[in-house]
Amino acid sequence: MPFFDIQKRLGIDLDRWMTIQSADQPRKIPSRCHAFEKEWIECSHGIGAIRAEKECKIEYDDFVECLLRQKTMKRLSAILRQRNKLIKEGKYTPPPYHMGKEDPRP
Repeated sequence: MPFFDIQKRLGIDLDRWMTIQSADQPRKIPSRCHAFEKEWIECSHGIGAIRAEKECKIEYDDFVECLLRQKTMKRLSAILRQRNKLIKEGKYTPPPYHMGKEDPRP
């Protein structure tokens, strides 16, 4: 630990960004990925970076997926591609409210 915490004095946050979700939250509502981050921190605490990289890979991957949602977006794009393919083939017709043709409201 440095003698002077320059980051704190200057009010910048260079290496604490990864654990920002574990900080005190306003109104005490936990963030979306708080549970995944907590599991990763509990797993990697005290074993060192090299061991944690190997032993806590599952927890870390879950945490990163929760933050970035890459697999979710990939799955969503595959679903939309399949839907568009079925529409072109004429095997699926979406409901009118999905096509922007809603009933007029009174």
